[in-house]
Amino acid sequence: MMKEKLFLYYTSDLHSHFENWPQIIGYFNQQKKKHERKGEDYWLLDNGDHVDRFHPIAEGLMGKGNVELMNQAGYHIANLGNNEGITLSEENLHQLYNQAEFDVACANLTYMNGSQPEWLRPYQIMTSKQGTKIGIIGLTAPFKTFYKQLGWDVQSPLDVMDEVLPEVREQADIVVLLSHLGINDDEEIARKYRGIDVIIGGHTHHLFQNGEFVEGTLLTAAGKHGTHLGEVILEWDDHQAKVTNKQAYAISTENMKKDEQANLDVQRKREEAVRYLRTPVTSLKETMNIAWFKESRLMQLLTDELRDWTSSDIAMLNAGVLLDHLFEGEITYEDVHRICPHPMNPCKVELKGDEVMEVIRVAHTKKLTEIRLKGFGFRGEIIGKMIFSGIEIVGKQGEDGTYYVREARIDGEPIDFDRVYTFATADTFTFGRLIPEVAYAKKKTYYMPELLRDLLAEALQNRIY
Repeated sequence: MMKEKLFLYYTSDLHSHFENWPQIIGYFNQQKKKHERKGEDYWLLDNGDHVDRFHPIAEGLMGKGNVELMNQAGYHIANLGNNEGITLSEENLHQLYNQAEFDVACANLTYMNGSQPEWLRPYQIMTSKQGTKIGIIGLTAPFKTFYKQLGWDVQSPLDVMDEVLPEVREQADIVVLLSHLGINDDEEIARKYRGIDVIIGGHTHHLFQNGEFVEGTLLTAAGKHGTHLGEVILEWDDHQAKVTNKQAYAISTENMKKDEQANLDVQRKREEAVRYLRTPVTSLKETMNIAWFKESRLMQLLTDELRDWTSSDIAMLNAGVLLDHLFEGEITYEDVHRICPHPMNPCKVELKGDEVMEVIRVAHTKKLTEIRLKGFGFRGEIIGKMIFSGIEIVGKQGEDGTYYVREARIDGEPIDFDRVYTFATADTFTFGRLIPEVAYAKKKTYYMPELLRDLLAEALQNRIY
């Protein structure tokens, strides 16, 4: 047979949005039956960030529930995203894929504190029934500072490609890159390297409906949250020893028929996960309400805990991190996770007094507090009012509703503009340009693997009565 068609189906950046999982599995099963009937080769791939601890399944089972669902779906290869890589503890990541019935490919990740996990390989080689070999390389976003604190080393993707790509090209007829790097890196890799047939992209949640060609490499991406899945069709000509046709599509899952077994699998996995989350935290004599645009006792408790826990002069958190009230009676870790599901870490930066004042002014602007933020670890709706601890802010409300800051005092004394203060907040504000003074601070300390909800649990245990 001179020509054969090869089919790749993939998910990327699912982020534990299991509401779309039954549709995805329904489509996969439909395609699998079709290909098996025709004797065609196909593979199921995941490009990382399948895990997201905002969901009870990922939180209660520390990602292993995601792996079990992928086993049931019949995946062949998975890459790691940053949500697998830097939101789990060192031990939990090391064990994450121990029971995986699929292979893992991630070429730029190495364990620093002992033997490498058996599941971790830089690439995988798949062979079709006709003997055509497909090399699958995985690369993940290099959040070096975060990985290092968790006992892992993540290398530069380009340095790794210089070494790994020639090795794979020697063994494979076709090369596919699972890239959890983002659209800009994908385009750079396509321009720089010859011999990559397809780049399956993710991390930046971009979507290519029909694929894009860059220097002869086909780029494909399926957005986020399982609203789309990816399909790649390759035609290999054995006589010419090359790919003669390649196509890629992002297919909407919105109107796909749900697979009832997959639906049942998700329900059972959620029930199992929730049992682990029902650890008692405290008992409330009365309901603690939250509000996104005004102060609340619960939000103040969390901010105070952040300041003390990080031994900082000042702490600041946005009220939007708490998504719901805590009701009278027993409070479990399931409740804590429900109201604070974000994979956000505590962080401490050093700021001079004049920078602190600028942060305070920005923090009181509607331009910041009314942002409907998506990403940077935040899984809520809106940033909301900034709550402070360790500092007294003096100002007045203007007729336009804006709060105008006049001065700020620590222990009754005005801020010294030349003094360096330690300032605790969520790591979210060290990314992007939401608060430039925090994002560009020269000295940052990230606390990992603790998340904000771990501090909330401590505050509830130690600060209520």
